[in-house]
Amino acid sequence: MPQTDDGVADRGDGDVQRIVVGVDGSDTSVAALEWAADLASRIDAGIEAVTTWQWPTGIGPVIPFPEGYDPAGDARTMLESLVQPVADAHPSVTVRNRIVEGHPAEALVEASRHADLLVVGSRGHGAFSGMLLGSVSQHCATHAASPVVIYRDRPEPT
Repeated sequence: MPQTDDGVADRGDGDVQRIVVGVDGSDTSVAALEWAADLASRIDAGIEAVTTWQWPTGIGPVIPFPEGYDPAGDARTMLESLVQPVADAHPSVTVRNRIVEGHPAEALVEASRHADLLVVGSRGHGAFSGMLLGSVSQHCATHAASPVVIYRDRPEPT
């Protein structure tokens, strides 16, 4: 399948179908990525898997970071390790990894400006894991420039 300069699949008619997926390392975000890859394989779309990182902030004295502390590198390693098995399972889908410094909701909304679809998990690594809809997914649903799918895992049978 031909690719554009940024590695996203081109269907050949000049229209690039791009699915942006937010990946934060949570099980729900990986399931959302798998769902998006299944869809992409059926519609000849490319995937842009996006993760974010931020420097820790706090109030009070500055705590020195340990030697070798690399949040961007950690984010890249995490994203690559989660995306590779999904990409291997869907060889016809071009997957591009993107690591962004900043808040996840803002980065995903910005990425949606150049996407045909934005896919996010219903909740990630937030503090309130029992919530049905997380703050990032809610922000994306209300501010994204493209349609948004909020992927929710099916509950385990009891």
